[in-house]
Amino acid sequence: MTADKVFTILQTHVPATAVDYCFALWKDSPFELKLTKSRQTKVGDFTSKHTRAHPRITLNHDLNPYLFLTTYVHEVAHLRVYVKFGGRVDPHGEKWKTMFTDLLVPLLWESVFPDEILHELRRHMINPKASSFADTELTAAFRKFDKNAQALAVLSDIPEGSIFKLQGKFFIKGKLRRTRVLCKELKSKRDYLVPVDALVSNVQLSLL
Repeated sequence: MTADKVFTILQTHVPATAVDYCFALWKDSPFELKLTKSRQTKVGDFTSKHTRAHPRITLNHDLNPYLFLTTYVHEVAHLRVYVKFGGRVDPHGEKWKTMFTDLLVPLLWESVFPDEILHELRRHMINPKASSFADTELTAAFRKFDKNAQALAVLSDIPEGSIFKLQGKFFIKGKLRRTRVLCKELKSKRDYLVPVDALVSNVQLSLL
């Protein structure tokens, strides 16, 4: 993959003040960078393609610039850990958390992220999770800049484990129980049976 193509993708999809930094990450450890259509199960992923010589990172093409940037660094951290340790470590274990933090901290400034996201992201990075969407406050901050934030989806159409908003509360989708789905409300930890045809919003995808 040519450097010019990578630079063009970054220039189009990440905040302008982060382009050079992201491009430097690519130059230090080159990989194939591919944009995909919107996926229901994830916003980005890293694959080694069974060899360290041809790693690939994919990102959903329709992410807002701040989520695209965070996801990009998240996946580059996977790449760096793989190059250093191979497949011998937990994908989201301590080595990945340390790498992700080291790579993202240089970007945690007002010149890169809006205040709403920056505050939550700084807090989140004290102990980053496998999916930033498990952090409802950070998710809400990202969603303020998402053009599709209010788009509705049918509960049956989203995968198990997805986080969604219904009647002002955030839930995580669980197992199907005939015509209803067992869902856990994140704040109270209470279980609710929600109709499979319920319209939900703010569907939050997993980072893998």
